[in-house]
Amino acid sequence: MAKAGEAALPELKTGTLRAFERYVQLTEARNEAELKRGVNLLWIDGLPSERRAEAYAALKRGEVMVQKLQTLENGQAVSCPGGMIHHWTGAIFIPGAKLDDVLGVLEDYDKQSVYYSPDVERSKLEARNGDHYRVYLRFRRHKVITVVMNTEHEVEYFHDAPGKAHSRSSAVRIAEVENAGKADEREKTPGDDDGFLWRMETWWRMEEADGGVYVQSEVASLTRDIPTGLGWMIGPFVTEIPKETLTFTLMATRKAVQARSAKH
Repeated sequence: MAKAGEAALPELKTGTLRAFERYVQLTEARNEAELKRGVNLLWIDGLPSERRAEAYAALKRGEVMVQKLQTLENGQAVSCPGGMIHHWTGAIFIPGAKLDDVLGVLEDYDKQSVYYSPDVERSKLEARNGDHYRVYLRFRRHKVITVVMNTEHEVEYFHDAPGKAHSRSSAVRIAEVENAGKADEREKTPGDDDGFLWRMETWWRMEEADGGVYVQSEVASLTRDIPTGLGWMIGPFVTEIPKETLTFTLMATRKAVQARSAKH
């Protein structure tokens, strides 16, 4: 029960979760259709020719090309009562790298707390069966406020053709951590927390071409909506963190892959 002057904690309601699951289902169908087609796998390939040429030039210069997405159903936005869906995609080019270098970094879960520090504070491979991984990642996100989350993910890798691969990752458990790093640290019950990250789904694509590897990551996540009066504190976190985290993740991936390929 919230005290006077405090906002009540958000609650992950069934309708909110169903809306996100429907959104992911539609996004998954689009991804599968694009992968089946097998060409023009980067989001920038859908741009008009002049803008596409500019985007490829930007990638070659080392820029991260990021785009906000929205999956529609029959031309309409998917309504998500009580929550907000954040959907971004981004692409990078890693010159001189091979696909195996990229996979070597992405699949090295025990070292992700090194590659993706400070966003990933701890990481561990919990189980592996062929191309299927179960991993633990402890996220630290900061934007006005700092939020720490213990998360578990199921990840599957697919080798599509020589020089081409993709992966699909689902966060199967997200628990917000209270008093992180202190003696009284504890996890809040998933779904009964501050609502800074309720769900996260990720699609990666990798393709060797032009003397390097193109890497694209697409992330759809679900957070609380922004309560009246707390926009100054919660607004920047839930609206800006998804884009910033994706950009950082891609840049950190390129840095780790380049360090790895330099050793080989």
